[in-house]
Amino acid sequence: MAQLMFYEKPVPLNKEAHKNLKIAPNKDGFNFARKTNSVLLSGMEFVHAAKEYPIIFIKAADNVLPVVLLGFRQDENLFVKEDGQWDAKYIPAFVRRYPFVLAQAPGGDDSTDEKLAVCIDESFSGLSTEEGTSLFDEDGNSTELLESAINFLKDYQAQYQRTEIFVNRLKDLELLTAYTASAELTDGEKISIGGLMVVDEKKLMELEKTKAMELFRSGELGWIYAHLLSLSNINDVMGRIALKPAE
Repeated sequence: MAQLMFYEKPVPLNKEAHKNLKIAPNKDGFNFARKTNSVLLSGMEFVHAAKEYPIIFIKAADNVLPVVLLGFRQDENLFVKEDGQWDAKYIPAFVRRYPFVLAQAPGGDDSTDEKLAVCIDESFSGLSTEEGTSLFDEDGNSTELLESAINFLKDYQAQYQRTEIFVNRLKDLELLTAYTASAELTDGEKISIGGLMVVDEKKLMELEKTKAMELFRSGELGWIYAHLLSLSNINDVMGRIALKPAE
């Protein structure tokens, strides 16, 4: 899964090149994510996301990533309605940060550190020079809107790094096991997705006390059980297919 999925034209923000850029509410809603069937999730989001989505783990190259499952078929997001609205109470931070993102752009004027720069998707329909809220003021300083977006990105990045520590602990403890999500639809069609991973609850229960206590004190044990409880949402998400056939 690419970090920049659904970002068609991400470019580093520059106070000179984008001095007249404004951002207005996106008339297309969440249509930009319509063909995204899973997105990254930070550990801090597990408890909120577990109430509505299945949280599973996938392999991406040499990494293991926690994601929320939004659809079961290629290019299908069952949580974006026909009018572009998001059909759930909790919207993953990965989606909420759009059209901003931290991306690789060494040396950029607006670098937040040596490797990452604040970027914006120039294909976002809410961008213009005519209407909306400015990103930079007359002196070239970030406006309150942009500062808020940057703070959100920094917090997201910190949570992403914290989640990497969590996932590495799961791997070190050998708690992850292969998993296939499958179900039969009302019309008899069978759908299954392999290559997934979940926490093996039996192995979790067999952990040494010191290892289990580490998970408890770090707060990660709560994340694990939120993940396990979220798997009950798979059938609910499957049920959305009957209401929203594949395009």
